[in-house]
Amino acid sequence: MPMIQKIKTDIIIMGIPSGLLKKINIQMTKLICFTVFFCTATFAHAQQTDSKQILRDVNLTFQKVKDYTADIKIKTDIPFINILPVNAKVFFKQPDKFHIQSKGIAILPKQGPENMMASLRDTAAFTAVFLMNDVLNGLPVAIINILPVSDTNDIVVGKFWIDVQRKIVMRSQITSKTNGTVNAEYVYGSNAAYALPDKVTFIIDTKKFKMPKAVSADLNNYAKENADKQKENKGKIMLSFSRYVINKGIDDAVFKKTKK
Repeated sequence: MPMIQKIKTDIIIMGIPSGLLKKINIQMTKLICFTVFFCTATFAHAQQTDSKQILRDVNLTFQKVKDYTADIKIKTDIPFINILPVNAKVFFKQPDKFHIQSKGIAILPKQGPENMMASLRDTAAFTAVFLMNDVLNGLPVAIINILPVSDTNDIVVGKFWIDVQRKIVMRSQITSKTNGTVNAEYVYGSNAAYALPDKVTFIIDTKKFKMPKAVSADLNNYAKENADKQKENKGKIMLSFSRYVINKGIDDAVFKKTKK
C-alpha cells in the first residue's frame, strides 16, 4: 500500500477561519486515502479477474479437442533406473477419459496436457494470482499462480507461464501432495491451436514422485544407498507426440479395457 503523506501548503485563504481550514484538511486527507485504497483494490481485483480469464481462455483452446489419439515416445533419465525408450499410443476423450497402450513400462506424470487442463477447468476451485509478464523462449508470457480453495485438493500450488496470444501453457510448475514438485516444458507445433504439444519434458523429484511398482523397489534401494551422497534426486521424463488424430471419434470401449 503506498504511503500517504500529508500535503502542507503555504497558501493563506483570506476570510476562512483556521478551525474550518483544519476541517477541510482532514476531509481532503480522508478523500485521498479513500481514493488510493479504492484504486489499489480495483487494480488488484482487475488483475485477479484477468488471471482467471486467461486460464479460461486456455481451457477454451483445449475444449476444441473432443477426442484425440497420438503416437508417443517416452524417454526417461532417472538415477539408477535403466528404462529403454517406450513407444506407445494414447487415447483421450473429453472430459477425462484417458488410456495408454504400451508393451513396456510407461511412466507418465499426472501433469500431462489432459490432466493439467482438468486441474484448471474449474476456476472457482482456486484463487488465481497474476505475478508478472515475462519472456520465455522469445515469446511474451504471463506468469500466474493458482492456490486451491479447498485443502483437500491434491495440488498445493501451481505456477504457469502462459502464451496469452496463443492461449497455451508454455511451462508449468506444480507442487502436489502425492508427487512433490514437477516442472514441465511444452513445445508446440502444428497442433498448438488445440493446446496439444509435440514435446513435453518433465523434471521430477524421484524421492516423492510415484513410480510404477516395477521400478519403485530399485529406486528406493538406490535412494537409501546414496542418501549421504545426494540430497535430492532429480529425474527427467521426455514425451514426444506424433501422428495426432483429432476429433474423429473414439469408441468408449477403448477406455473400458483399462478396468480389470
